[in-house]
Amino acid sequence: MDGNGRWATARGLSRSEGHKAGSRAVRTVVTRCRELGISHLTLYAFSQENWGRPKKEVGFLFDLLVSFLRDELPAMERENIRLSVFGDISALPMAARKALDHAMARTARNTALHLNLALNYSGRADIVQACRRLMAAGTSEQDVTEELFSSFLWTAGQPDPDLVIRTSGEIRLSNFLLYQSAYSELYFTDIAWPDFGSEQLDEALHAYAMRSRRFGRTEEQKQS
Repeated sequence: MDGNGRWATARGLSRSEGHKAGSRAVRTVVTRCRELGISHLTLYAFSQENWGRPKKEVGFLFDLLVSFLRDELPAMERENIRLSVFGDISALPMAARKALDHAMARTARNTALHLNLALNYSGRADIVQACRRLMAAGTSEQDVTEELFSSFLWTAGQPDPDLVIRTSGEIRLSNFLLYQSAYSELYFTDIAWPDFGSEQLDEALHAYAMRSRRFGRTEEQKQS
């Protein structure tokens, strides 16, 4: 969800105003996914590299997260949306951890849309922590399979992403679901995240629908 700061700067606003606008875009996109019957949505909200930003901005981001969860929890419960987190949340501020734990507990039985927030997340760290957990479990070399390895990732129990969308003109994965995105379709747009709404999501989904996903097979094999 890139471009909050640049969106604000272009309008003579503070970066904080850009992040607020970005949170409104989250609400719009989640609502549209719910309308379309999309079952899983993952939002890359805060990477491990984001700790390098100014402390004031980092603090504001987590305050905004707490406010967002407080304001949106009734809607998540009403719309049957389940919240989960990918990443190491132990390093997050206490207020953010409490708000996340509360929201996850309250929505744990919901089934219509599985909303994942990638927080203090790194694709490489995800792979490393999975390896460490495999070793700690005493798993033998012969027992390691892709399926078993996937069960030790932060995304365990959820499907790999079909489509990865990146906004604001950035054309790279930036450490997002590196293992899980091996066969994902990638979609890049110059539109900044605060301007990414229902229409833009529909355009991305249309582009996805026009692609042929063969997973290594030929087109003839796919059609047979």
